[in-house]
Formats: sequence, structure tokens, C-alpha cells
Amino acid sequence: MNSRYLGALVLIPILALLLVGGWFLKITVLFLSIRALYEYFHVLEKKGHKPVRIIGYGAWLGYFLVLLFTDQPLNHLSAILAILLAVGFVYMVFSQEVSIADIGITIAGVLYTVVLFGFLVLLSEKENGQYYVYSVFIISWVCDTLAYYSGRLFGRHKLIERVSPKKTVEGAIGGLFGGAVGAFVLGTLIAEISGISPWHFLLMGFLGAVFGQIGDLAASAIKRYAGEKDYPKIIPGHGGILDRFDSILFVSLIVYVYTSYVIF
Repeated sequence: MNSRYLGALVLIPILALLLVGGWFLKITVLFLSIRALYEYFHVLEKKGHKPVRIIGYGAWLGYFLVLLFTDQPLNHLSAILAILLAVGFVYMVFSQEVSIADIGITIAGVLYTVVLFGFLVLLSEKENGQYYVYSVFIISWVCDTLAYYSGRLFGRHKLIERVSPKKTVEGAIGGLFGGAVGAFVLGTLIAEISGISPWHFLLMGFLGAVFGQIGDLAASAIKRYAGEKDYPKIIPGHGGILDRFDSILFVSLIVYVYTSYVIF
């Protein structure tokens, strides 16, 4: 069987659990985030850095305990990050092998994988939350699909060649259109249920597509910096979790911010 088809068989149950919501989503995000953190640490260790895994995994556990079992978990985020920074500095002082750069890389990894993945959980707990989760995946998927085909059909100008040689300006524009329209269609279908104007979804989709593509490029930039083609493979034919969910991380952040500060 083609490895990409086999990978799809792995991805489908994961996506189904995320879209069902509730504790299925929460437990799935829990495991996706620690796998993503492992992949991030792995590629940067290939470059010679020494992220402090025990601190990163401890922060993952602490944040998800707060996320899953307290009210208003973001109210505790600043305290968690301050503790993480303090523990990192203590570790640096007493370890001859760990530098300030390694501590920075460790904290950045927690923010990138653990905190950003956590926004899917935060979204799911809002009013209309599961629809917002759907919007994250629709924006990301439709953006990726339209960007791919727009790039193939019309691509002439490289976007950021040093980061991702195949991506084009024309593809990126197609992706923006796709993310916006995909979200608008969802917003139209659920307008009577949600009570939210589809035009909000259009703008949210556009912004999500912008940052989703930035998330894709950011993941590629990390791999290129480390000299790796893919993150450690876990999904046949698709690479690692960060290869598949790179744009989801940033889209979920934008949808959360939009639904918290624009739609309220």
C-alpha cells in the first residue's frame, strides 16, 4: 500500500477524535502536543543544541493539568512561564553543558507546541466552541489545498525560497482566498445556530490563512536551520506531527484571539 494512503489511515482517526470534541479532543491534543514537543527538541538537537527535555516535558504536564482541570487556564499562563524561566535559569547555573540559548530553545518549544496546541482545547470550551474548532481545520485544509493548486497552475514568483523553495506568491494568494471562503461557507451554514455574521468568519478565515501559512513556513524554517528534511516520522508518507499540524497551531491561535476579542 502506498505510504501516503497508509498515513491517511493513521490521520483519519486522529482527526475524527479532534472533531468529535469533548474529552476525545482533549486527550488527543494532550498526546499530539507532547509528540510535537519531542519532534521540535529532536531536530534542534541535530543542530547541536541541548534543550532541557525534563523541563520541557514538566512544563507540558503542568500546563495541561491547569488547562484541563482549572477555570480560566490562561490566567495561570504567566505564572507557569515565569516558573519555567526560573527553573531553566537554575538548571543553567548548575549545569556546565546547558547555555542560555538552550534554555531559550526549551521555553520556545513549550510555547510553540504545548501552548499553541492548547488553544484547540480552549476553543472547544467556548460557546459555539466545536464550530470554532471546525473552522480551524477548514481554514487550514482549504488554505493548503487552494495554495497547492494555485501554485501549480499559476505559480511564477517564489515566496520565500530560502525557507520553502516550492511555495509561490500566487499559491499564497490562492491560500488566502481559500481560507477566507472556506470559513465564510461554514459561517453561512451555522449562522442561525451561532448567531454570528458569516462576514466575521470571512475575516477570521483570511487572518487564519495568513498566519496558517506563516506557521507552515516557520516549521520549515526550523527544519532548514537544523538541516533536516522532515520532523521525526510517525505518520507514514506524511512525516511528523509538526509536518501535518504546523498551520493548525497558528490558525487555532488566530481563531481564539478573534473569537475572544472581536466576537464576544
